[in-house]
Amino acid sequence: MVAHSPVVGKYHIKQLVVRLKISNKILSKKLCIILIFNILAENKRQFIILLMHNLKTNFDKFLGITKSFFIDQINAFDNFQTYPRNPKMSDCQIIALALTGESIGIDSENYFFGKLKSDHSSDFINLIDRSNFNRRRKRLFPKIAELNQGLANLLNEGEDTYIVDSIPVPVCQIAREKRSRICRENFETAPDKGYSAVSKAYYYGYKLHLVTSVRGVFASMDMSKASVHDVYYLTDIKYSHLSNCRLIGDKGYLSKEHQLDLFSSCNIRLETPKRSNQKDKEPFAYVFKKSRKRIETLFSQLCDQFMLKRNYAKSNLGISVRILSKITAVTVLQYFNFLNNKPLNQLKYALAA
Repeated sequence: MVAHSPVVGKYHIKQLVVRLKISNKILSKKLCIILIFNILAENKRQFIILLMHNLKTNFDKFLGITKSFFIDQINAFDNFQTYPRNPKMSDCQIIALALTGESIGIDSENYFFGKLKSDHSSDFINLIDRSNFNRRRKRLFPKIAELNQGLANLLNEGEDTYIVDSIPVPVCQIAREKRSRICRENFETAPDKGYSAVSKAYYYGYKLHLVTSVRGVFASMDMSKASVHDVYYLTDIKYSHLSNCRLIGDKGYLSKEHQLDLFSSCNIRLETPKRSNQKDKEPFAYVFKKSRKRIETLFSQLCDQFMLKRNYAKSNLGISVRILSKITAVTVLQYFNFLNNKPLNQLKYALAA
């Protein structure tokens, strides 16, 4: 059995390849790869178990940030409004529990609440029912958005360059498109079929549009139908708080009309690579190409650690609040790293301090 640390990095993998020997004979390449991936999977399970073990500690950290941010808006019971009868869990605790669950990366709320009731019943003696939690979290959607935007503004202070991109958010397999009833309560907000240029395949669901700083901190977001072209999100950016800055996008945002509109209305300079058949094509600056990798890395973190593409919500509001909670959890973890003088985007280790 090969001993390994809780998290295996590139350096540890090289050590594993060296150690995987039997009688001085190196194992076959295929077998080595299988063993390494098994170890990586085991380490991921150990990482989740470690986070679950420290769940109450992590919850207290999220609760402290939430209460300090909303100190002027909450009452003595940590609620945003006065209830006829004080609930078992306060509004701040609901937000903190939602962010804690998303930061762990468990995609199933049934599993999460099952763990809370079985393994952490003494830590969460005031735990409410899961359905009640979901209803109150949806009602607190504006407050979660306010927390996310407020902390992001602190981290983005002085930034003058931002990145825009989109990522598919499927709600079911494309084969179930015709009979699926998920999020179809309203035609305007219902999902539809779109094409993913990355995976070169069609999917059924939504498209998440995201603007971040060059350091990977949230700035603006929106969700649209999967069939909506990326360039139409530039109209929404015009009504956001962004102004007097540079915005870097890919070829999907190439539009002279929107480029002039953003510059004239908000002094936003849109930089995109040109198509090969354009007469005025110029090489896209290397610094812009390098900066764009930051948002692609963030998307990878959202998919891997925060399970962005595995949502079991049944309504548009449900999936919206889940995605917002994931992005808010990222922003809060970045804020923890900022307070502890750590690299901003080492999200897996943000709660270790």
